[in-house]
Amino acid sequence: MSDCIFCKIVEGEIPSVKIYEDDLVLAFMDISPINKGHILVIPKEHHPASSTISEATAGRMFHIGSKTGVALRRALDYDGFNLHLADGACAGQVVMHAHLHVVPRGVEDGFHWNWRHLKYADGEAAETAEKIIAKLKI
Repeated sequence: MSDCIFCKIVEGEIPSVKIYEDDLVLAFMDISPINKGHILVIPKEHHPASSTISEATAGRMFHIGSKTGVALRRALDYDGFNLHLADGACAGQVVMHAHLHVVPRGVEDGFHWNWRHLKYADGEAAETAEKIIAKLKI
């Protein structure tokens, strides 16, 4: 897409600090990192959502995400890392080109995802699962 910043990075029209590249994916440094070393892994083809990415490319994204996460831990002495993919604006996706965040984490880095913990009523989890399974297309 001509107006997609990530497509422009893939095409070399916008500079990036590359970490890894192959025929399916590109990994580069995030310009607004949560923690220093934060990496983005993107499919080289434009996909606004994760649902249209091929299984091979999605698998490659997570494989490279995991490998770069381990490299972050070793190179920068982090304690762990998060792999985070937001699908849709309501989920926090800002750039509408699917991307996997590899966020290095330290025990006391001060960053919190702000998860909430809801409870299901009796039988509600099973009922919800049935609805999901009915729409699952694999």
